[in-house]
Amino acid sequence: MTAEEIKSKFFMDKKNGALRMTDEEIAAADAFAEDYKLFLDDSKTEREAVGTLIVLAEQRGFVPFEPGKKYQPGDRIYLNNRNHALIMAVVGKAPLSEGINLMASHIDSPRIDLKQVPLYEDCDLALFKTHYYGGIKKYQWAAMPLSLHGVIVRADQSKVNVCIGEDESDPVFCVTDLLPHLAADQMKRSAGEIIKGEELNLLIGSRPFRDDEASDKVKMNIAAILMEKYNITEADFLSAELEIVPAFKAKDVGLDRSMVGGYGQDDRVCAYTSARALLDLTDTPEKTMMALMADKEEIGSVGATGMLGAFFKYMVEDMAAAHGIAGRTVLSASKCLSADVSAAMDPTFADVHDKRNAPFINYGTTIMKFTGSRGKGGSNDATAEFMGKVRKMLDDAGVLWQTAELGKVDQGGGGTVAAYIAELDVDTIDIGVPVLSMHAPFEVTSKIDIYATYKAFAAFNK
Repeated sequence: MTAEEIKSKFFMDKKNGALRMTDEEIAAADAFAEDYKLFLDDSKTEREAVGTLIVLAEQRGFVPFEPGKKYQPGDRIYLNNRNHALIMAVVGKAPLSEGINLMASHIDSPRIDLKQVPLYEDCDLALFKTHYYGGIKKYQWAAMPLSLHGVIVRADQSKVNVCIGEDESDPVFCVTDLLPHLAADQMKRSAGEIIKGEELNLLIGSRPFRDDEASDKVKMNIAAILMEKYNITEADFLSAELEIVPAFKAKDVGLDRSMVGGYGQDDRVCAYTSARALLDLTDTPEKTMMALMADKEEIGSVGATGMLGAFFKYMVEDMAAAHGIAGRTVLSASKCLSADVSAAMDPTFADVHDKRNAPFINYGTTIMKFTGSRGKGGSNDATAEFMGKVRKMLDDAGVLWQTAELGKVDQGGGGTVAAYIAELDVDTIDIGVPVLSMHAPFEVTSKIDIYATYKAFAAFNK
């Protein structure tokens, strides 16, 4: 056997996906990215993502899930959990006792939230106090245009939907930063404290209320605007969810327009690709298919809408009970692709990666057998058997794929929802899109990788 024969037979073929795809396939990837960018723009919060996906689902015949109802093959249902998490399902031909095929992602992203009593005035400026959500580099959020999204529930239980800063005619907001000429002491801080958490104050106004008798005149003017435009009082902030996110829209990146840049791609890129794979089903699948989009992953998957909540388990149990089957029987026979992003190899910061095991932009969707940090702490670590099945599925479907891990051993790491699904006795593995600048306000993904991930989920559905 020659060296060339050994090379071709033993070693994996690592090549940029753009060199392995036809022009028609690349055009399809570019077209898919256009729809994806619109989704990103319309879904900057978990509430907005749920709303957008429900509209798409209902257009394709999905109806709200009814516990106790015995669903038949081909039925399309969804469960909306408190407008923060969503499950969509297409009932398959096989009995539920043979399990379901689950695609599980999350739709929350790192951001800044308003505190419950946010409005104050200092130095004739009106500001909102904030509390950041998830793992962010706080300095990245200063001196950039920001928008305000969310909902306010008044004392009478009526709701006010808020979205300020997205329309071209809207004002935007910002967190101010210190000019370099006066920042000598600031620049001595550690990177994590260049901007401290309590310094993420949102600038919202500067003009005073035109009444000589009032104090805190700028704050008073903002209060008057809030009362007039939204009919709210300070107490209404106590029952509000208001999130501060970047005000810009998703854009093509690069002279070749090969990448997508935008906010919230971790993990809405996997939520969208998995949801689309389910929504695009035209035939009744063999097994029941589910796409789950959870909340709170960025802060530990906690709460009633996070993956540690019981809503997914309860839905499976309700569906199974209608057929006289135990929920655990369904779960133990099920398979899951935990749809979450991976950290793409960045040549500027190559030292944090093991290059042999890091995912590259344009090389396809990534499979992560394990995540976790350091000694695989908090990881799912899929079995070799399930890894083998996923490999075969992707190869048979002609899907571009690569392996990944989250940085060098002892360098860092992180987790996904995979561990919590696996705890339900479900074979689970991580699969998703590699991302540059993950958790930054402007994340970057490859159109080829996005499309490959969609194709991977479509293959899973078959």
